[in-house]
Amino acid sequence: MEDLYKTIETPSTETLFKEKGSKFFGYTFPVASENDVKDCLEILKKKHHTARHICYAYQLGIEKIKFRANDDGEPNNSAGLPIYGQIQSFNVTNVLVVSVRYFGGTKLGVGGLITAYKTSAQLALEASIILEKTINIQYQLIFNYDLMNAVQRIIKEKNIDIIKQQLEMNCLYVISVRKKEAAAIYKIFDNLYKVEIKKTA
Repeated sequence: MEDLYKTIETPSTETLFKEKGSKFFGYTFPVASENDVKDCLEILKKKHHTARHICYAYQLGIEKIKFRANDDGEPNNSAGLPIYGQIQSFNVTNVLVVSVRYFGGTKLGVGGLITAYKTSAQLALEASIILEKTINIQYQLIFNYDLMNAVQRIIKEKNIDIIKQQLEMNCLYVISVRKKEAAAIYKIFDNLYKVEIKKTA
C-alpha cells in the first residue's frame, strides 16, 4: 500500500524565464486550502500589479485530489494546464505554482506560450525544496491508569507519535501512525483489554 506523498513546506525563491522580451516570474507556495491559494495570489497581485497575466495551477489533497488551472486571459489551455502538467510531473500535492508574465511586445503564439509557462513552472518547482511525507492516520485511545505501562510500552516498541495526551479521570491519547501500519496497530490496541480505540476524523 502506497502511503507516501511529496509536497513543499516553504515558498520557493523567485525564478525568471525570458522569451522574446516577455518575462515569466515563477513561484511555488505550500497550500492546504483554496483560501491559502487566494491569499498567495493576492500577495502576488500586489507585488506584480502591472503584470499582464498571473497564471497558475494548484493541487490539493493526498488521497482525494482537487486541482485547478487558470489561464488568466491567455489563450485557452496555453498557461494553466502546462503549469499543472509540471505539478503532475514532479508528483507534488498541496502546492500552488504561479507564473507571472510581463508581455515583451512580441506574441509567442499558443505553442510558444505552452513551452514558456511549462518552463517557468519547471524552474519554480526545481527551486523548491520537495519533501516526501507519509500519509498518517490518527487514533484516539482511552484507557485507565493501570494500563499506562502497557500502552506506553507498545508506543515505544512501535515508535508511535503521540499527538495529544489528556490525563484526567482516565487517560486519553491521540496517536498518529503510518497508513500502511494502521490496521496492525489498531489490532494491537483493540486486543488490549479495556483500551478503547477509535479513528479520529
